[in-house]
Amino acid sequence: MSKEENLECSFCGRKKVETDLLIAGMDAHICDKCIEQAHGIVEEEVSESKSSGLSKDLMLKKPREIKDFLDEYIIGQTETKRAMAVAVYNHYKRLLQENEDDDVEIEKSNIILVGETGTGKTLVAKTIARMLNVPFSIVDATVLTQAGYVGEDVESILSRLLQVADYDVAKAEKGIVFIDEIDKIARKGDNPSITRDVSGEGVQQALLKLLEGTVVNVAPKGGRKHPEQKFTEVNTKDILFIAGGAFSGIDRIISKRLNRQAVGFGASLEDDKIDEENLLQYITPLDLKSFGLIPEIIGRLPVLSYMNPLDAETLRAILTEPKNSIIKQYAKLFKMDDVDFTIEEDALNYIVGKAVEYKLGARGLRSLCEAIFTDAMFDLPSSDEKELHVTKEYAEAKLTNTTLKKLKAAS
Repeated sequence: MSKEENLECSFCGRKKVETDLLIAGMDAHICDKCIEQAHGIVEEEVSESKSSGLSKDLMLKKPREIKDFLDEYIIGQTETKRAMAVAVYNHYKRLLQENEDDDVEIEKSNIILVGETGTGKTLVAKTIARMLNVPFSIVDATVLTQAGYVGEDVESILSRLLQVADYDVAKAEKGIVFIDEIDKIARKGDNPSITRDVSGEGVQQALLKLLEGTVVNVAPKGGRKHPEQKFTEVNTKDILFIAGGAFSGIDRIISKRLNRQAVGFGASLEDDKIDEENLLQYITPLDLKSFGLIPEIIGRLPVLSYMNPLDAETLRAILTEPKNSIIKQYAKLFKMDDVDFTIEEDALNYIVGKAVEYKLGARGLRSLCEAIFTDAMFDLPSSDEKELHVTKEYAEAKLTNTTLKKLKAAS
């Protein structure tokens, strides 16, 4: 038998005569059958890593599961939670769909949230990002200006997202950006500006491409303070943008529109009873345009939702019901010092009453609790007392008029 016929595949052991092709390496050989098998394994691994490149870190759940998760942390706001759950689910489904050979291209479902301050706009976005395990950054629209003017460029939005993602561009490109105070960049009048509106309409124009999807040169450490650094290219087509704003005064625009519609023979006062306490539920994109957002930016924020104002019942639930409710947080803080903490119903109702009276909102609940419990948190760790029972009288004694005035001034 010749030396060549004695050759065999180093992987499967087949003799050269049993194969169609035997490729020689440095010290080994591989046959055509093993090459085909290895090629199949490689293709399978590559396709799996492509499809799981999103799901390895991202924990995508169904809309109902997303809402159930939000329910654990946020009280009420059912309509917003449903709208957000669907928009987020569709957005990340869109990313999974990109690996499929299909002509149908799903567009981004960026979101705009309208609601009074302290109603939980930022909390909803933050909670969803935590659940999905994706990079999340909050940026303030009030500091943004048109390129070339004092302030921050629109690209700085992505600098913060990169920082949160530890400068992993691929991870950042699948993150969520919450643009807060979007109403502060509304143009000053309903008509296009004839002078430079560098922190209003100018910023809206600059945001358009970013929201829609484009490749942006981003200075990782912020552009103006470090001009010597290299730019990083970030593609925004897969970044989910959520914009939020109080839109103070938009209720007057909504009211005007609703009253205008309820005039004439076609109006039915019985069928169309308007809830004067919560006009935001009737908001439409037209109202945002009247407020001062340009039509192009409204079109790039297709999902419009609203936050209900917080009433006494909702504030009472916020105090005790969520997973990380304020009272549970204080109970844990006291437990770490081996202090048994309890609070009476009357005391809770008193705190809620003061928050409603002084229009302090959900953030105000924390301020009120801090004012009531500070003395106990200062004294108890050093004393032998291992019990704190808070009554309404105790809360009243700690919340003096001076304290309440300070809280109201700070809110």
